[in-house]
Amino acid sequence: MGINLYKEKIEEILQKVKKQDITVDEAMQSLRGFPYEDLDFAKVDHHRSLNKGFPEVIYSPGKTTEQIIEIAGRLLEKGADVLATRAEHSTYEQLQRTFNAAEYHEMARAIVIYNSQQERVLQGQVVVMAAGTADLPVAEEAALTAEIMGSRVIKAYDVGVAGIHRLFDYWEEIKKARSIVAVAGMEGALPSVIGGIAGCPVIAVPTSVGYGASFNGLAPLLTMLNTCASGVAVVNIDNGFGGGYTAALINLGQTTPE
Repeated sequence: MGINLYKEKIEEILQKVKKQDITVDEAMQSLRGFPYEDLDFAKVDHHRSLNKGFPEVIYSPGKTTEQIIEIAGRLLEKGADVLATRAEHSTYEQLQRTFNAAEYHEMARAIVIYNSQQERVLQGQVVVMAAGTADLPVAEEAALTAEIMGSRVIKAYDVGVAGIHRLFDYWEEIKKARSIVAVAGMEGALPSVIGGIAGCPVIAVPTSVGYGASFNGLAPLLTMLNTCASGVAVVNIDNGFGGGYTAALINLGQTTPE
């Protein structure tokens, strides 16, 4: 769809709202189907926030720094915040020359650029729990994702089953949580334990941390998929972003925007 036709279609929808031929909700539904911006190497979906509740996220591996800068710039032009996951520090250094507001979160390996510098209001409570210190890069990716989406995040790290008593120091936080992200490698037992005591959904994130028989995360993945605890959902190995995103949607009380 060309840019002129794009504008004409938006104007047509707005005119229908003005004349009360359609409701605001019906107009929003129509706008969700609008096209992306084609950059040849990428198709930037500026309506992702309408469809998913959060703008399109940049997965950095496989992209050049120039491509990441171009995508980030187009998102910022449309008023969106930017989250680039699995980004190297060298990529951040180049982005920061173009976007002064860029922040690098080293443990999470992510770049964040907030479009507005106004104080952000965080809502609800997502608890991100990690079994061991080696799981922190994945847990931090989950925590950062949930926070940039607008969730208040509580972190509880190194609370795995090797020292289960440490977990219960966070009993009050678990009870108040609207959703929990449980990150674990090795045998991956932590989400089952949390799922057995928590009254909210638990998003289990297996990590590739462990010795040979953990098969780079396959063993904890299978443990989590076979959990007998109810209310536990599982994302892919090392997918902290997916875990944090899902937990934030649950926390904010939506699977699609209002």
